[in-house]
Amino acid sequence: MTFINPKTDYAFKKIFASQDSKGILISFLNATIYDGNLTIADLEIIDPNLPPKIAGLKDSSLDVKAQLADGTLVIIEMQVLNVESFGKRVLYNAAKTYASQLQKGQGYRMLQPVIALTITDFEMFKNSDRLISRFVYKETTTNIEYIDNHIELVFVELPKFTKELSQVETLTDKWIYFMKYASMLTQVPQTMDMVPEIHQAFEIANQVNLNPGELEALERQEQFIYDQQGVVIKANREGREEGREEGREEGRKEAMQAAARQLLDVLDDETISRTTGLSIEEIGNLRSNRT
Repeated sequence: MTFINPKTDYAFKKIFASQDSKGILISFLNATIYDGNLTIADLEIIDPNLPPKIAGLKDSSLDVKAQLADGTLVIIEMQVLNVESFGKRVLYNAAKTYASQLQKGQGYRMLQPVIALTITDFEMFKNSDRLISRFVYKETTTNIEYIDNHIELVFVELPKFTKELSQVETLTDKWIYFMKYASMLTQVPQTMDMVPEIHQAFEIANQVNLNPGELEALERQEQFIYDQQGVVIKANREGREEGREEGREEGRKEAMQAAARQLLDVLDDETISRTTGLSIEEIGNLRSNRT
């Protein structure tokens, strides 16, 4: 058997946000947010797009969005490339999701908590060895949590997961192993196949169930990601080197624009934006200026 890479945009959505994915998503969120405890009993997968309510504000597009039975909103994003200002984007999407809940005339008591779950294929917090990190508002001296701590940021950094298959025991271990290694496997590991939701995720990820058009699009997207990981690393390195600020930023942006041009015939504008860090407007300009 050959499995698609769940870290690619299309595959991630197909596995976790398709019509039959509710049980899979519940198990995955229990594993990554609630330490494997069966905290989530039910949820609803909803439209992940965050259109602006006010003209001129930035559009947002997430990978997966769900509302738990208690009203909590969970937004999930898989990010392969460490693009410029990615941390700011995570915070922006969480804040926007929180603020977009209220309709005109509704009181603040109607606001529900928001959890932003971000899975990265790179290290975001190099000064920490924690695989899963959680951030909330706290008082800086006493560490007391804010009275209405309604926004929580959860990060899973895949490079920090170093367990071998023989060491995989918990539900959290199994899901993170799936995310990191599924595309390298030729069969479903027995210890993971015992979890019905992971078994189903492997079934969805099995390439034999995809049509030729889907496979071709996935292969092109995955190859681009591999190619651009080097481009992004180089661009970010150049941005940190000594020299004129304007020149460094210009060089980084040119590299990202070159990367985006290669994706114009493969991905939609929102996905290209997430991949390269360019704005939707900048990508639209690239499309308009194509010759």
